[in-house]
Amino acid sequence: MSPAVEAQARDAIEAQKKEMQMEQQQICVEKGVMLEPFVHQVGGHSCVLRFGEQTLCKPLIPREHQFYKSLPSAMRRFTPQYRGVVSVSFEEDQEGNLCLIAYPLHSDPADLENKGPITDDEPKTEYDKLSKMMTSTLLVDSENYIDDHRPSCKDNEKSVQERAEEVEREWLQQEVLQYQLERSHSDAAPQLEHNPWSLKCHQQNLQRMKENAKKHDQYKFILLENLTWKHTVPCVLDLKMGTRQHGDDASEEKKALHMRKCQQSTSASIGVRLCGMQVYQSDTGQLMFMNKYHGRKLTPAGFKEALFQFFHSGLRLRRELLSPVLQKLCDMKCALEDCESYRFFSSSLLIIYDGAAHRMQVHRGSKHGLSEEEEEDEEEHVQMRPFAPTTMWMSG
Repeated sequence: MSPAVEAQARDAIEAQKKEMQMEQQQICVEKGVMLEPFVHQVGGHSCVLRFGEQTLCKPLIPREHQFYKSLPSAMRRFTPQYRGVVSVSFEEDQEGNLCLIAYPLHSDPADLENKGPITDDEPKTEYDKLSKMMTSTLLVDSENYIDDHRPSCKDNEKSVQERAEEVEREWLQQEVLQYQLERSHSDAAPQLEHNPWSLKCHQQNLQRMKENAKKHDQYKFILLENLTWKHTVPCVLDLKMGTRQHGDDASEEKKALHMRKCQQSTSASIGVRLCGMQVYQSDTGQLMFMNKYHGRKLTPAGFKEALFQFFHSGLRLRRELLSPVLQKLCDMKCALEDCESYRFFSSSLLIIYDGAAHRMQVHRGSKHGLSEEEEEDEEEHVQMRPFAPTTMWMSG
């Protein structure tokens, strides 16, 4: 086939793709997109949802939203790509299953990914399972807590925030214990489990939106790039950066709370603490998880051990990942130093790589006698994720 014919064929295919995209985007505009759980969320308390294969969706925080809209060009390669705003409503399908549906905030469908409407023929999403679990799962809500856990007179002296944290911690400890017991008593072949932290966030979000459904018909969510979409088995490390976690406009109670968390963790001593982690273990075929409560208990030596664990496959240390990650951290540091009008509090540093490359290499090595040192090309992500306390001074 001549180059001219090949070019015409490519143009025809591209035109057909664009036409199909426009048709499917129009369906999105008219019918909405059903949001699904993002199963690789390892930290944070806001629910992160899956809008499409390459796009995530999370509740809009005005200051965070402003940051993404006015992001300096030097920082864009170190933050998830901002893809617009959608309006999310809490709805039921024809069978009474609870769903979160995203609609365009404006008539421009350019930010939307392709996604068909909900139909009776579609398989049930994980949201159906989550909504059914609501009645049997212990929720992080003091009003829904059972009698055995009602606060005593001594507990009444504690702030509402402290009691909520204790309830949340007890819930999570029970959830992790149950997860560990299920794994240890199972005789089935090893399978990749979903992160229990993401399940927790989805349950809380559904419950809150369900309770507020009569007050708020719609919620604003922002769309961000899904950094894990190319990875078969994403290994994710979420680090809370800085010795100070509260913003300039935080209340005295909130300042005291965040200062106490910093003093009781590695935030005060080394300026960083672990907020969440999942890493693939080649020796067991399982994902290993660590949540923010584990992270707060770590000493500097324990934090160092956790970093070692994140870059360890269960069989060996993934040394080939270290230099690229360190180089990207140095590049990010240089970019941040050039941003004179920004101050970041409580921002997250995300480090992501694909555990599947080593997983496939181990299987190939055992079958064909390849050395474990032979590795496939890696694609690591080192990204910064700002939160509400970010402060900006606009020059001009």
